Amino acid sequence: MPSPHERIPFTLKMVSLNTRSGIGEFRLYIQDEQTLRAFCDRAAASPVLAVDTEFLREKSFFPKLCLIQLGTHEEVAAIDPLAIRNLSPVRALLENGAITKVFHACAQDLEVLHHVLGCACEPLFDTQVAASFLGMRQQVSYGALVETFSHVRLPKAEALTDWSQRPLDAEQLSYAEDDVRYLPAIYDSMISSLLEKDRLAWVLPEMEHLFESASCAHDPRSAYRRLKRVTSLTRRQLGVAREVCSWRDTLAAKRDIPRKWVLSDEVCIEVCKRLPASEASLRRIRQTEQLSPRDAAAIVSAVEAGLALPPDALPKLEHHDRPTQDQESIIDLMYALLRIISARTGIAVQVIATRDDLLEFIQSKEASRLSASWRYDVAGCYLEKLLSGEIGLTVKGDTIELL
Repeated sequence: MPSPHERIPFTLKMVSLNTRSGIGEFRLYIQDEQTLRAFCDRAAASPVLAVDTEFLREKSFFPKLCLIQLGTHEEVAAIDPLAIRNLSPVRALLENGAITKVFHACAQDLEVLHHVLGCACEPLFDTQVAASFLGMRQQVSYGALVETFSHVRLPKAEALTDWSQRPLDAEQLSYAEDDVRYLPAIYDSMISSLLEKDRLAWVLPEMEHLFESASCAHDPRSAYRRLKRVTSLTRRQLGVAREVCSWRDTLAAKRDIPRKWVLSDEVCIEVCKRLPASEASLRRIRQTEQLSPRDAAAIVSAVEAGLALPPDALPKLEHHDRPTQDQESIIDLMYALLRIISARTGIAVQVIATRDDLLEFIQSKEASRLSASWRYDVAGCYLEKLLSGEIGLTVKGDTIELL
C-alpha cells in the first residue's frame, strides 16, 4: 500500500525569488485576449496557481463575475472578464490536472467559476482548511493568514468596492491582487509543515467535499433545504416547501434576481404552514401584496401540488437527535477532552468533531466519523477511554488536564 506522501495528487515545487517574501514581483492587469493567452501559457508551466475572484450578487440570482485574480510564484495577474469575451484560456488553466489551484475559503469562488466557466478547478488546495490543521482557528481570515505566514498586514479599504465599475484604479487592483499575491508562498510553507507533521494525507480528503456544491448544477428541487427554519416543517409541509421553493428558484433564475425579491424565506415558511387554497387566502399573509395575480396563482398551484403528493414521495430532512440531559453532560465532558486534544495537536476543535459528532459517537460508535481514519487516532480512541472510565479529567489551577 502506498504511503500517504505517495498519494499526493500534485507535484510540490518550491520556488525561491530575489524578493523579501518569495512573492512574484511581476503584475499584470489583463484586458485583452492576446495578453490573457500569453499569461496563461506562462502560468501553465507552474505547478501551483493561486486563484481568487471578485463578484457581485446583491441584485441578481447568478453571481456577476467582475475580476479574476491568478498568481504563480513569478507573477500576479488581474483579469477583466467584463472586457474579455473569450475566457477559455483561463478555463483550460483551471482544468489543468497538473496544476494545483490554491484558494482561501474557496466555496463562493468555486461556485462563481463553475457558473461562468463551467469548471471545477481540480485539484485544489484551500489554505483556510489547511490552517485549521496547523494551529490556527477553523475559519481564519485571509488577512490573519498573510500576517502569520508572510508578516504583511493587508489593507481593508476596498472591502466594499463595487467591482463592476470601470475603470479600476491602481489601489483597487493592488488590493485585488493581494488576494493571490501571497498564496503560492503560503502554500509552500503549509505543505512543508503538513509533511513535517505527517498530516497532508489528513488534509486532502477534507478538501474533496469542496467540489460537490460547485460541480453540481443548481437544482431548484433541492432549494427548499436552504430555507431558514425549514426544520420547523412537517413532512407534508416539506412537500409543499419543495414545490414553492422550486417555483421561486426557477422564476428568480429566469429573471436573474435574488430569491428574496420573489418571495422571502419568512413568507415561504408561512405559506407552507398556512397552506392557502386560494389567492384570497394567500393575500392574508403579509408581504404578498407585491405578487402579481399570475405569481400568486402559481404559488397556490405549488401548494396544491405539494399537498397532492403521496406519503412515500414526501421529502425528508435529516434531523439530528436531541441529546438527553444526561447525554448533554457527557458531551460537555467529551468536548472538554477535545479542547485538550486540540491544544496539543494544533488542530481546530470543530475540524476534529462537532457536538453532533460526539452525540453520534455515543449513540452509534461504528457509524461515527470519529471511529475512522485520522480522527480515530487523534481523538476517537481517547473518547472511547473516557467513556469507559479508563481516563478522566481534572482541574489543575486554571486548566483541565487528563488523569
